[in-house]
Amino acid sequence: MGVSAQEPDWSREALSGGWQPSRALLHSIRAYQRHNGLRRRLAVLRHRFWSVVTGADIPLNAQIAGGLLLPHPNGLVIHPEAQVGPNCLLFQQVTLGTIADKPGAPRLGGHVDVGAGAKILGPVVIGDHAVIGANAVVLSDIPAGAVAVGSPARVIKQKEEP
Repeated sequence: MGVSAQEPDWSREALSGGWQPSRALLHSIRAYQRHNGLRRRLAVLRHRFWSVVTGADIPLNAQIAGGLLLPHPNGLVIHPEAQVGPNCLLFQQVTLGTIADKPGAPRLGGHVDVGAGAKILGPVVIGDHAVIGANAVVLSDIPAGAVAVGSPARVIKQKEEP
């Protein structure tokens, strides 16, 4: 059985001791979204600290489902309107952003793997279990289970229907 595209695996984000800056950053975002008052203010301070340490630009109001993995979070940019589904994997230098002539931000389905340096721009939808290759520039929708590479990204492998 593979990784679920619907049910978040929260153990992927769990702090288990040691130096885990990306998990600490996600933990501060989750704390901000869950708490009010003083605990929320402390979460903001932790978020600022871990954002500097990781070099990642993830807003406190980010729409991120559980189970996100950020093995190397440096240079990661997520637009506040972007949506990240459960159990996704984002490598370094990934951008989920907008483009000037198209309103809207990307929506990643569940268990989407995005390679280092990939840019997903505009109101595109990436289907469940899709893989985006390193340095790809995605400007159009990618179907579920597909592998997309290049600039602009094109699908090189599609999930076979049963």
